[in-house]
Amino acid sequence: MSARSTRLSAAASALHDRPPPAVEYRIRPANPGAHLFEVSCTVAEPDPAGQVFSLPAWIPGSYMIREFARNIVRLRAEADGEPCALEKLDKHTWRAAAVPGARVLSVHYEVYAWDLSVRTAHLDTTHGFFNGTSVFLAVAGRTEAPCVVTIERPEGDCGRDWKLVTALPPEHGRPGQACRFGRFRAADYDELIDHPVEMGRFTLARFEAAGVPHDIALTGRHDCDLERLCADLRRICEWQIALFGTPAPVDYYAFLTMVVGEGYGGLEHRASTALICSRAELPWKGMEGLPDGYKSFLGLCSHEYFHTWNVKRIKPVAFTPYDLARENHTRLLWAFEGFTSYYDDLALVRSGVIGIDDYLGLLGKTIANVLRGSGRLKQSVAESSFDAWTKYYRQDENAPNAIVSYYAKGALIALALDLQLRAGSEGAASLDDVMRLLWRRHGLTGVGVPEDGIFAAVRDAGGERLGARLAKWLQKAVDGCEDLPLARLLRPFGVSLRAEAAGTAPVLGMKLGGGSGEAKVANVYDDGPAQAAGVSAGDVLIALDGLRISSAKGLEDLLARRGAGDEVELHLFRRDELMSFRAVLAAPPAERQELKLAPRADSAAAKLRRGWLGG
Repeated sequence: MSARSTRLSAAASALHDRPPPAVEYRIRPANPGAHLFEVSCTVAEPDPAGQVFSLPAWIPGSYMIREFARNIVRLRAEADGEPCALEKLDKHTWRAAAVPGARVLSVHYEVYAWDLSVRTAHLDTTHGFFNGTSVFLAVAGRTEAPCVVTIERPEGDCGRDWKLVTALPPEHGRPGQACRFGRFRAADYDELIDHPVEMGRFTLARFEAAGVPHDIALTGRHDCDLERLCADLRRICEWQIALFGTPAPVDYYAFLTMVVGEGYGGLEHRASTALICSRAELPWKGMEGLPDGYKSFLGLCSHEYFHTWNVKRIKPVAFTPYDLARENHTRLLWAFEGFTSYYDDLALVRSGVIGIDDYLGLLGKTIANVLRGSGRLKQSVAESSFDAWTKYYRQDENAPNAIVSYYAKGALIALALDLQLRAGSEGAASLDDVMRLLWRRHGLTGVGVPEDGIFAAVRDAGGERLGARLAKWLQKAVDGCEDLPLARLLRPFGVSLRAEAAGTAPVLGMKLGGGSGEAKVANVYDDGPAQAAGVSAGDVLIALDGLRISSAKGLEDLLARRGAGDEVELHLFRRDELMSFRAVLAAPPAERQELKLAPRADSAAAKLRRGWLGG
């Protein structure tokens, strides 16, 4: 080979081996009054055969196809500053026309942002919020390339005093250093879309947990006692970090919280979480005790924070990597969401934020919620996990009779497993050991958890005999539909479990929806009087025994004057037809689950309980 050929070959090899240039994004609230973000995506050295772009169809952590591309408007492209045609290939994919020799290709578009949720994007004259999955196009063949995004404030008076908070690292410096607009960086597209952004007029408070700065941003009117909130969150976060071991997997964390009149929800990200909470759930100056609403909010924060390890880093094989164009099925959501749901409230009591009685009350509510629906006898949590895309996230009026929550029953399976590990090993092993083993095997290595990986971790963490037995038990529990023997498993810990009726009034076996000034039937439960009489979801109940009903409270008041076995006449509208049914009232079911500490627990029970709940 000649010297010239050698030089050309070396140059070509160097060109092939060098990393791809960064993909550049720019986003600004172009018209907050019209709820429009203006976004651009610029690619150097685009595919000469025609560069392909796509927007995710779903967001990790919320397992439903949401078709974010439907919110894109006025899409256009330029190659080296000249107009370039775009062809739409499917519901969320476009291809730019081939422009041989083009150096730079830019796509410009607007995103309609008017979904006040943790999953998409929202923009008005008071604030802006977005998840990257809703606004940033993926560049085919460049998803591993670094990304740089410029985030701009709105023009004019609207955005003059706006601030910005995100865990996305600034181009220069560390995340969380300042609430400034500007340029931010991500190692690749996956990181880019895993850092939501809040901008606007928000309250910001900071605390440190295990040396890591944590911010909580509250958007919306509130009278929150930020000192109390930060103190409680610090204890929860430090306990979780200690559970898995220091250092924490993040060097900064942000709780992005939208405060509304009524609302509840959260979505986890690798170094932050997006939350919606009711104003009344936040602590206020002079608040006494621990109201249920505040416990609920702390549990939500704890849940999403635990996901920093369990699902964001310890994740199923099916999610490594995510395929954001279609459903990613796994039968393991009972472990990733269910185990997280177990630890969210457990972290509150172990960190000392709530007392043991408070925790047992929360646990009783979870047990009652699971036992309330007959769907638990028809669908396993493994099936519920696999069908999350089509059933759990698309619930209809028959959901209580057809499906089981892999969150709630998954939490009870985690409880049952933890109790058996602790009792069977006399406190030497626990579910904590399983989680730490999963962290070492999968969280620290980035290797996805195979479909049998949780069972393997239980087998290894529990020891040769106990671990093998409980791995088999766990397999049966997640694949089956049997109720868990919780009362028996709690007994060695000096905790009793008793089922009680929620009241004395008879029931019709149905649930009425709220609002709109009418008593509309939301659900009809299996084997109840309403189902036997012929009542259906969607019916509007107007009278019982000739007395008008306009709300669930009105129906409860009438039933309180009757007894089980009484026959009543129901008048209702189905569509526009007036109908009459006769139903025989049933005794109230045992919907309340009460857990209590045994007054005289022996030393073995007390030791097990301390290991489980602390204190």
